[in-house]
Amino acid sequence: MIKRVAKYYVFGLLLAIGTISYAQQDPHYTQYMYNMSVINPAYAIDDEDNINLGLLYRSQWVGAVGGPNTASLFAHSTITDRLEGGISIIHDEVGDGVVKQTNAFVDIAYVLPVSETSKLSFGIKAGATFFNTNFDGFVYSDPSFDPAFAENISRTFPNVGAGLFYFTDNYYVGFSAPNLLESKHMDQNSGVVTQGAEKIHLFFTGGYVFNLGENYKLKPAFMAKQVSGAPISFDLTTNVLIKNKVEFGAAYRFTDSFSGLVNLTVSPSIKIGYAYDHTISNLGRFNNGSHEIMLLFNINRLGKGYDKSPRFF
Repeated sequence: MIKRVAKYYVFGLLLAIGTISYAQQDPHYTQYMYNMSVINPAYAIDDEDNINLGLLYRSQWVGAVGGPNTASLFAHSTITDRLEGGISIIHDEVGDGVVKQTNAFVDIAYVLPVSETSKLSFGIKAGATFFNTNFDGFVYSDPSFDPAFAENISRTFPNVGAGLFYFTDNYYVGFSAPNLLESKHMDQNSGVVTQGAEKIHLFFTGGYVFNLGENYKLKPAFMAKQVSGAPISFDLTTNVLIKNKVEFGAAYRFTDSFSGLVNLTVSPSIKIGYAYDHTISNLGRFNNGSHEIMLLFNINRLGKGYDKSPRFF
């Protein structure tokens, strides 16, 4: 009985995070270095031959009632020698479909050469957020009724984002705000505050590739995420790439989780990856960790395949 009550308590907490909180709302990504165009519209590949396409699915806090599930689709390519563009779609669900949010964006980046080996990219993204709730049949665990769950909501909010991305052949640094417009999801009702807002999230990312001989590369990376009303989220990741085929890694999200990562290049144009997070915060008592799967494609415009990897990160 106690365990069941605890699960419903976590479910209520998750719904609060997804709908009425002012804390961190954007999804976590453990394999953020391969999901960079979703985070930063200035992300650039500097490769005129290939189109980068990716799919990522994350099931967070498995075993907790109503744990978040996130799916993202992104595509990126050069347009001219100075312009790059892409699209990204992120679908997030909390509570087995009780709360749904879909972000659809188009990105444009201008790439400016800084030196013979480095470039600086300025990017913007524009699109919309589609937010809806479905409380039909929802059983609230608390005896007292919460008016925030009184009616279903379906709303669309325009949004824009911006970012900077500085990169060379072996390292990058990025700073971005994917959502610059704060949008209210709920309103006040009879004097009771039942509103939530999409707050501005700031991302600071970076990574480096160390060549350890002909067949090995060491690839440390980091991501810091800040949003008003929540502590800074900080990820440290280290991957080892072997013969450009197999990649193993470990990550630590401060005060939140430890992670293990593995990626495999199955063909010259396809890479698959998996990550598992073990939760070490208080929520760890109520879940069995998080799973993340990704699938990356590099599609040559001329159908020739490719002989290099433009995606170190």
